Amino acid sequence: MTTSLQFDSNTMRVILAEILESLTTCENALNLEDAKSKAGNDMLKVMQYVYPIVVSTQMDVIKKYGLPEGREGIIKFTRSVVAFEKDDRVVADLHRQIRSFYLPPVNVSSAVTSHV
Repeated sequence: MTTSLQFDSNTMRVILAEILESLTTCENALNLEDAKSKAGNDMLKVMQYVYPIVVSTQMDVIKKYGLPEGREGIIKFTRSVVAFEKDDRVVADLHRQIRSFYLPPVNVSSAVTSHV
């Protein structure tokens, strides 16, 4: 079943904030802490232990907003978030905070090299 839901920027902010809140609840926080300690600095283990908790939490939240459960819902939601974050700094920041649970920070060099 294909769902064609349209979200506005404010709804996207609410959903992302709810995901963040859910990730920091006592039970999820403990599960994430345990998963992160199991994973250590091994990115493959982070994707094995931490990422599924984050995705599961996202699925629990987004299904309340009419998105389908499972892979299809996550893909649709993520595409919507990416589209909104281009024009909405709040959405971009909330999405960055969620990704920080499973992705290490990326330092982007501000130095610009010119090719002559």
